[in-house]
Amino acid sequence: MSNMGARVARMMRNFNLENRALREISKEKPTAAPRYPGTSSGGEATEVKEAANQIHQKNDPFLSLLKSVYVESTDPVASEAPKPAAVQADEERRPLKYSLPGDPYGLVEITDVPKGKLSLVEALKALSSHKREPQTWTADKIAQEYSLDLKDTKALLEFFIPFEVKIIPPKTENAKQIKGS
Repeated sequence: MSNMGARVARMMRNFNLENRALREISKEKPTAAPRYPGTSSGGEATEVKEAANQIHQKNDPFLSLLKSVYVESTDPVASEAPKPAAVQADEERRPLKYSLPGDPYGLVEITDVPKGKLSLVEALKALSSHKREPQTWTADKIAQEYSLDLKDTKALLEFFIPFEVKIIPPKTENAKQIKGS
């Protein structure tokens, strides 16, 4: 029933819509309100033009002062020449311990990483080694093996857990279960 009411309302709203629109458009437009007398005199326009002319004129005293300024600059003498970036990079980098075989995902194979950092493959290897054998792969050994800070290594082992699959047994005997290999 409400659908019928909506149809009737729409018909009444759209009835003779073109004629009503043309009537509104053809009405005489209202005139604009009169301007405040102070702004219509044009006094501001002349002030703006005078200021622009004054800006663009040459001012001889300022021009002579500007010509008398002489700036001389020299580079500061460096007491110790900085090492080239390539030399610094060789000192702070270490070769990879582990990497993925081949060219995975079309990425460029990296051969070394900065000291204090791990590649993704090395991080996963270190985490899984610690999980399998926590007595032999301690935080100290991992930090020494990968040239890491001991504090960062402890945080890594505490907060990052490698992927683990847990199979929860069903509560009922007749429930289906996926057999693992």
